[in-house]
Amino acid sequence: MSARRRRLAVAGAAVLGPLLIWLVTDPVLGHRLQITDGEQTLDLGVVPVVAVALLAALAGWGLLAALERFAARRARAVWTASAVAVLAVSFLPLTGDMDGGTRTALALMHLAVAAVLIPGLRGNGSGAAAPAVGDRGAAAVGRREG
Repeated sequence: MSARRRRLAVAGAAVLGPLLIWLVTDPVLGHRLQITDGEQTLDLGVVPVVAVALLAALAGWGLLAALERFAARRARAVWTASAVAVLAVSFLPLTGDMDGGTRTALALMHLAVAAVLIPGLRGNGSGAAAPAVGDRGAAAVGRREG
């Protein structure tokens, strides 16, 4: 599978996670996800959940692609650190005015997206871990043994 197709599948899976959490929380358990901002209450339906997850997936993919193009040696390390920082910052709005069920569901959605995107986009496309830059690996071992 090409890296592009694998990353597209990862982006799709990153959208499925929060969608499933929303399906369990809202329609199945009957807990409406709502955020209150002063006098205004925002209902979080399926469209915002899917849109935000898709936006996060595409932004992560785009950043990683840019880093691979312009900073290839450290792209995965920089991207991973950036993704973890974005995940941490994404929890800040969860301190706003919302009930515990909504806060829990949103936190789980954030974690679901990160749990798919961080390892999924970081991979090298072959299913194996990417070798570190400068790692001589098996080629060096083979030269020493031969």
